Parts: sequence; C-alpha cells; structure tokens
Amino acid sequence: MEKNQTMVTEFILLGFGLGPRIHIVLFGIFSFFYSFTLLSNGVILGLIYLDPRLHTPMYFFLSHLAIVDMAYACNTVPQMLVNLLHPAKPISFAGCMIQTFLFLTFAIIECLLLVAMSYDRYVAICHPLRYSVIMSWRVCVSLVVTSWTCAFLLALVHLSLIVRLPFCGPHEINHFFCEILSVLKLACADIRLNLLVIFAACVFILVGPLCLVLVSYTCILLAILQIGSGEGRRKTFSTCSSHLCVVGLFFGSAIVMYMAPKSRHPEEQQKILFLFYSFFNPMLNPLIYSLRNAEVKGALRRALCKETPSQL
Repeated sequence: MEKNQTMVTEFILLGFGLGPRIHIVLFGIFSFFYSFTLLSNGVILGLIYLDPRLHTPMYFFLSHLAIVDMAYACNTVPQMLVNLLHPAKPISFAGCMIQTFLFLTFAIIECLLLVAMSYDRYVAICHPLRYSVIMSWRVCVSLVVTSWTCAFLLALVHLSLIVRLPFCGPHEINHFFCEILSVLKLACADIRLNLLVIFAACVFILVGPLCLVLVSYTCILLAILQIGSGEGRRKTFSTCSSHLCVVGLFFGSAIVMYMAPKSRHPEEQQKILFLFYSFFNPMLNPLIYSLRNAEVKGALRRALCKETPSQL
C-alpha cells in the first residue's frame, strides 16, 4: 500500500471546465472586474486617508475592509485568470496551502470587521452622547488588531490540520482556487477532525458574529423609529443600510457554502457561489458604500475639486 502512494507536490485547478472560447470571454470579463475591484477599493482608501472628515472610527474600519477586499482579489483572481488561459498549468503544493491560508485569514477578518462596524453604528445611533468615549481610537485599534490576530491564528489552525494529511493522488482540484473543502477531498486519510474544526469555526465565525450584527441592528432600528425628524430618520437609515447590504451579501453566501447541506449544491453551483463570495463581494463593497453614503460622495467631490484648479 505504501509503495502505491506517490506524494503530491503540485495540484491542477480544473476551474470552470468550459470551452476555450468561453474561457477567453471570461478572462476579459474577470480582468475588468479585477481591475475595477482594485481601483474602487484603492479610491476608498485614498479618500479616507486624504479627507480629514473621514478620520472617524467608521471609516477606520472601512479602510481595513477595503484592504481585505483587495487582498481577497489578489489572492484568488490572478491564479484564476492564469488557469483560464492555461488550464493545465499546475500550482505547487506550498502555493496551494498559502492560498488556502490567506483566503481563510481574509474571510475571518471580514466577518469580525463587519461585527465591529455594526457595534460602531449601534453606539453612534443609540448612545450618541457617549460615542467619542466608547469608540475611542484605542478601542478601535484594539478591535482591528484583535480581528487580524484571531483570523491569523484560526487560519493557522486549519492550515496545520491540512498539512499533516497525506495527499497521494489524484492531484486535480475541482475548483478555481485552493478552497479548503475541495483540497480536503484529495486527502488519502481521515479528515473528520478537519471537518469538525471547520464546522466549529463556522459556528464561531459566521453564526456568532451574524447574531451580534442582528442584535445591533435590531437596537438601531428601534432607535431610528423613535427619531422625530423624518429627515434625520432617513439619513440615519441610509447610513446603516449600506452596512446591512454588505452583511447580507457576505454572511448569506458564506453560510450557504459552509453550513447548508452539500447535496443541495453540486460542485459547479458551488463554484458560482464561491465566485460571488470571494470575487464579486470585494467588487460590490465599494459601490455600496460610495453610492449609499453621502460622506464618501462628498469626499470624492472635494478631492476632484482640489485636483481641477491645480490642473488648470
């Protein structure tokens, strides 16, 4: 039995399994989306850095969310684009493990950042007079550092459980990136411990934070209904609705992927869901925040007005 086991040193990502012509079309579309994701998130980062009016806890969290979204795209999309042009091009075992580790790290960070942002909105609306005391810069930095640290350590646990497994073939991953469940399918050993840890992490990182976000926004909704001014109620709801859109897109797709019964989601359908989860979310987040947020649009107008006279 041991003689028949050949240790895998590289993997081949099967991708979408479509024809060459469709791959070229997808390459063009995804390249545009990828460029737009980096550009839009870069603009958000630039506006937050340059405009003093955006130097608040809310936009501090948003800047880290933009960094995570850019990292998401840079981690998965380039390899996907390469595979669209060269379907048989392999990825090394080490490269695959790094991609899995980074994907898990960024996913966990985004979950925790969304919770921190919901708490920030809760304090701002329900306790406005104590906002500057509760959401001090020390608290904000502590929340962000905790999010990055927890994400790194939890992803490291998953990685350590994967690398201990033997991979003796086949070496084809039926996905467009090294997604953890797809990688585990190739292990020639018992993976029940891995699946148990993944399920526990989903409860801790997805269900727990989602419950906290829902509690925060339930309190926010009750506070909004008590606002006497219709204009104030509309402005407050508009500010929070953008965050709710991001929460719904991210947590909804993640829970469907990792906690719904797998028999209901064939592998090709899972690829589409992961494409939305890991690719379109980072592209949509800047659009949601910029189009639904008056402060970001105002900062963009001020930045453009500053540039116009200097060019003249």
